[in-house]
Amino acid sequence: MEQKKTVLVVGGGGREHAIVDALSRSSKVGKIFCAPGNAGIAEQAECVPLKDTQVAELKEFALENGVDLTVVGPEAALAIGITDEFRKDGLRIFGPSKAAATIEASKDFAKRLMDKYQVPTASFRTFEEYEPAWEYVRDGSFPVVLKYDGLAAGKGVVIPQTPQEAQETLRDMLLDDRFGKGKVVVEEFLTGPEFSFMCFVDGEKVYPMTLSQDHKRAYEGDKGPNTGGMGAYSPVPLITDEDITYSLEKIMKPVAAGMVAEGCPFKGVLYGGLMKTPDGVKVIEFNCRFGDPETEVVLPRLETDIYDIFSAVADGTAMPQISWSEDVTLGFVMASKGYPGSYAKGFEINLPELEEGVKIYHMGTSSKDGRLVTSGGRVMMVVGKGKDLLQARDKALAAVEKVGCENLFYRRDIGWRVLPVK
Repeated sequence: MEQKKTVLVVGGGGREHAIVDALSRSSKVGKIFCAPGNAGIAEQAECVPLKDTQVAELKEFALENGVDLTVVGPEAALAIGITDEFRKDGLRIFGPSKAAATIEASKDFAKRLMDKYQVPTASFRTFEEYEPAWEYVRDGSFPVVLKYDGLAAGKGVVIPQTPQEAQETLRDMLLDDRFGKGKVVVEEFLTGPEFSFMCFVDGEKVYPMTLSQDHKRAYEGDKGPNTGGMGAYSPVPLITDEDITYSLEKIMKPVAAGMVAEGCPFKGVLYGGLMKTPDGVKVIEFNCRFGDPETEVVLPRLETDIYDIFSAVADGTAMPQISWSEDVTLGFVMASKGYPGSYAKGFEINLPELEEGVKIYHMGTSSKDGRLVTSGGRVMMVVGKGKDLLQARDKALAAVEKVGCENLFYRRDIGWRVLPVK
């Protein structure tokens, strides 16, 4: 009988909880470590007190604890080269190299790559200096899309409606260096429903996952500031099979091939943030890892053993047939009041008994004196699974309403583009 594998998951949010949860269903996996993990993850894995960017310490831990495979969640760890470091010591790891992670770490790199390989996206210009950027934006049309070139924890994209807002944003990014010293990409504003298309990628080989749709704005009716995501559902009825085929053949595959041609082949999850515009599907952004909160609604639908998928990409071997459940999923993020701005931590959470088909993925929780407390902006995501989106939504919402915590808020209208708001 084959010995069960030891896996290390790097990260400590809802995405990593969903990855740990999927690995816990694998027949190949025995021990799961998670660094740093959270209070919910601790029920399914042994949490290790190391940050996702402590690459040397994580590598030492993997070597000392006989880790067979490491799976990296957050972009920050990938952008500083965790996979390169692990591979130097012969450690198996799932995730792109530092060079390949540039597709997320630099918006300018991603736009130039798309331009070169004729991948449909919004027209753009990149600026390093405030004055020329402001002149270009001032003389253009509104709304306009302004993107900080580097990593900004999902908060580096602003869509000013007026010249005054645009001027303030450009000052923020180019004069006050809010996210650090960097460039700004100015893009034309596109309209249409957005969707998330994640694919497992091994060089030029691209294996699509089921689609999902995120809800970025903090408040109902898609109002308020951008967040890391307030909820998601899967699949996305607004997107046709033709749209999916086009997205795979004209966007995801050409980008994967382009990365190989540029000398930085991609291995891991390539996330396409796409929009169905009146002129067809176009790219809004690329990420170099699983999306969050999309992972929490996509991986519960995966029927194939995820360890086999991770291994195939990490080792460059044959991919198993990937199959997805007919069940659908919808989830609500419960966030600390004040998020995405400043918020207080340490509020006690009382979780309800969950009915079948409901799962809570912890995002920002910790354990204090035996009590579950809030420790982040996004605290947890309650996901329902059902035969249709309405059933999934109602299951999740019933559980959300029973969560006891005085400092949480959530959007009730997740899925509003395809469901009546309850």
